[in-house]
Amino acid sequence: MFSNSYKITDSQTWQGRVDSKDNYDAFRWHQWVEILDLRRDDLTPYEGKLGFAFIGFCCDEGVKKNKGRTGAANGPKAIRKELSSLPCRFTKEVKLFDAGDIFYEDSLEKTQEQLNMAVKKVLDLNLFPIVLGGGHEVAFGSYKGILEHLKQKYKKPNIGIINFDAHFDLRPYPDGGSSGSMFHQIADICKQQELDFNYLCLGIQKHSNTRELFSTADNLGVKYVLAKDIIHNDIWSTLEKIDDFLRMKGEFYITICSDVFSSSVAPGVSSTQPLGLEPEKVIRFIKYILRTKKIIGFDVAEVAPRFDQDNTTANLVSVLIFALVTTMADNHNLSW
Repeated sequence: MFSNSYKITDSQTWQGRVDSKDNYDAFRWHQWVEILDLRRDDLTPYEGKLGFAFIGFCCDEGVKKNKGRTGAANGPKAIRKELSSLPCRFTKEVKLFDAGDIFYEDSLEKTQEQLNMAVKKVLDLNLFPIVLGGGHEVAFGSYKGILEHLKQKYKKPNIGIINFDAHFDLRPYPDGGSSGSMFHQIADICKQQELDFNYLCLGIQKHSNTRELFSTADNLGVKYVLAKDIIHNDIWSTLEKIDDFLRMKGEFYITICSDVFSSSVAPGVSSTQPLGLEPEKVIRFIKYILRTKKIIGFDVAEVAPRFDQDNTTANLVSVLIFALVTTMADNHNLSW
């Protein structure tokens, strides 16, 4: 059951430029988004060719617990604003839904559980979840929702996590989870349920991770590519590593922490990064990964509007989501 922490989105949230009120070729996303209330009992699975559902995770309690800069709880609102005026570069057979927001309530664990329920419900409705963070603790709720959905189909789901991040987020969590512990928590869930822990992290910075975290990553069998190797080597060397990871059987989930980018292009984040990946390369990687047609979910984290400049970071994230949606539409021959 959804608690009071779940709220449907006000339709007035989606506003923007209107070039035409009746010519779909001139439509923008705010004219095409439909509001979806996940609490309704009469919802039936989407029968169209391709549908997306946005879920806001208005919480950065995990960032606070990880001693980071708070502000990402307002990320979903800022991202939606930037998404609103994107052009509909896909056919009418592609549908966009807004499935509401999850707000912090009582504890981080309860809030993540609400996100778990929302992601599972969206997947059960045959829609692709795009979760807008929020702190990167969003990943724990996203993963659990994907896992619970897949357990209805498979006895032992095999999920591959592809994380674009400057940090491993493999910290221990004796006092509960945070925005720095999610993938350690996921590894423990996999161990408890006798599932494979498949985790690839792209963009790791040596100056942002302790020796212990590198050791933890090695002990857990984590695959990773350092930011410096992505920046200085040709793109094919990274694509080869991605290819190796994608060879596993199962579904894949993409999560992006905005601090993987340099603060020059993403200033509004919870933990600023003086060095980082180029957005153009990340988009190329995302498009390459999506060509497998094995991606089941996506989230983006740690856009903190109070630190942003001219909505630069939120706008960057909107472009990443635009690339995701249009590439998936193209994969289904539903783009132009």
